[in-house]
Amino acid sequence: MSIFSGGGFHPKMVRWKRMLTEINELEPTLQPESDNDLRKRSLALRYRAMAGEKLAKLLPEAYALVREAGRRTLGMRHYDVQMIGGISLFESHIAEMQTGEGKTLTATLPLYLHCLVGKGAHLATVNDYLAKRDAEWMTPIYNLLGVSVGIIQTPDDQGARRKSYGSAVTYGTAKEFGFDFLRDRLLLRAQNRIQTEMLGDGGGGFSDSGDKPVMRGMHFCLVDEADSILIDEARTPLIIGSLEDTVRDQIVETYRWASEHAPEYELDDHFTIDDDTKQYELTARGRQKVRALPKSNLVRTMGLVDLYEYTERAIKVFREFLLDRQYVVRPNDKGVDEIVIVDEFTGRLAEGRKWRDGIHQAIESKENLEISVPTGQAARITVQDLFLRYNHLAGMTGTAATSARELKRIYRTPVLRVPTNRPPKRKRLADRVFGSIDAKFQAIVDEVKTIHETGRPVLIGTRSIDKSEMLSRMLHEIGIEHQVLNANNVAMEAEIVADAGQHGRVTVATNMAGRGTDIKLTDQIVQLGGMHVICTELHDAARIDRQLIGRCGRQGDPGSYRQYLSLDDDILKGGLGPDKAEKLKARGESLTDSVDSYAKLFRRAQRKVEKKHFRDRMVLLHHEKERKKMQREIGQDPYLDTPD
Repeated sequence: MSIFSGGGFHPKMVRWKRMLTEINELEPTLQPESDNDLRKRSLALRYRAMAGEKLAKLLPEAYALVREAGRRTLGMRHYDVQMIGGISLFESHIAEMQTGEGKTLTATLPLYLHCLVGKGAHLATVNDYLAKRDAEWMTPIYNLLGVSVGIIQTPDDQGARRKSYGSAVTYGTAKEFGFDFLRDRLLLRAQNRIQTEMLGDGGGGFSDSGDKPVMRGMHFCLVDEADSILIDEARTPLIIGSLEDTVRDQIVETYRWASEHAPEYELDDHFTIDDDTKQYELTARGRQKVRALPKSNLVRTMGLVDLYEYTERAIKVFREFLLDRQYVVRPNDKGVDEIVIVDEFTGRLAEGRKWRDGIHQAIESKENLEISVPTGQAARITVQDLFLRYNHLAGMTGTAATSARELKRIYRTPVLRVPTNRPPKRKRLADRVFGSIDAKFQAIVDEVKTIHETGRPVLIGTRSIDKSEMLSRMLHEIGIEHQVLNANNVAMEAEIVADAGQHGRVTVATNMAGRGTDIKLTDQIVQLGGMHVICTELHDAARIDRQLIGRCGRQGDPGSYRQYLSLDDDILKGGLGPDKAEKLKARGESLTDSVDSYAKLFRRAQRKVEKKHFRDRMVLLHHEKERKKMQREIGQDPYLDTPD
């Protein structure tokens, strides 16, 4: 069989090949059967699973049923490589499947098999839109097999959530699963019903009166875009606030006072920055300035040490947190402007997330918005902790191989590269390195112009909103029509991405905005050579670059990509240190031509940044484990009794 030809495959593939043969042998038996017969088979499988028969034994028939249901309802028959992906997901792997290889369809296999035991199967994705889209798209398959589907959306009330979690398969976001877990835990404590370490399984002697938990346990979760959720967002804390602070007015006024004066402080004279920790610290002159500045009565009653801290935070925010790069200002559901973080890894808006340690409030003050004073915390869990609570965990992504060690170490989920259905025809063009961002962007615009004239679609990935808009202005100047996809127009995201493969289309996207949406090419575009992808900067993690590259050459289509770099790129500062980065930047300013031989330097810097982030995550994991162990020893709940 072609997908197993060649060396270098996982040893488990031999066993999986046998299982695939069993699944394929069932196909001629199932095809003549009626829809009703398939549903009866599905019901019989559920009885066997509930009676305690091992799911691994039921896998061949279960997967054959899902494949047949897909063929009948959607006209989509799972490829053999998707079946292999599905088997690996059932065995708690992270399946690395290339863009366009059908992750959404593959997900139906382990979700169906795990839901048979009656404990629910969850699929966690990055936003409400993808959760709803994928669930609705796959519902006909589940319906044919007599399996109910629930969708969790942010505005849902407790009743709707309880119903969705009561379904056999539930689609939602990691954030919503986390908040529901915390709310249930708070409710159980209030009712004095946390009897076990695991969240109640829905039995537990609950009466019909009063509030009830919405979740019914954490049996199996399949994480879509696993690298984004399990690594990039691993440290993100999900926090439910407690009661309002009595000193709110004093805190608000102090934030306002600190941000008003932040531009007056000079580096080295009033404050210093630690290169390693990026910590801002006032000098003796800086502290003297804080004491001398005029203050209102409320600010004057704040302790001096606190005033120094508020000032250091305000200076950091003034210098490092930039509008349209790290965050955007946009109205919420009530029409009130608020700060929304732009996720540095996905280029998407991280709705509901806030920076910690007062940074978020300092930014609100800087932008003159209403300040959301931290309210203390009633409950807290990190995304990493949440997924470690599931009995069975698996994930899918286009790029996980570079993080395989971390995923296996933290989540005990080995990474398996699932072969593509057709061999890829993606061409890598030589990297280009320029002295400055201006020279680099000019070269990018020239390349876009050349390729645009052939009719091939072009997708350009940028690292931040401001750079995508800078590039957009340059394209406007030379009269090239294009679409800009960044966190400022997320509502159109899927539509813009889906059309990015049209004839002559040019799309500028921050990072991987539009992840999860396929770019399909017409025969005419395939003849012209497929889509061309331009990467304008290296990201902190190589897999983010690979996600962008993976947008071209999907499903055996042709395509090409090129990486552009410049000696003032952020990655050099992060990887080689500020001194070396400044020297390279100064050298770049005197250059007139490209210096392509420097490309290796950038990859080295990227590897160093990746290692640093990995170490940070390991330290956090260690501290979290120690904290939880200590809290359990003194009889505290690690999720409800965590100090701010």
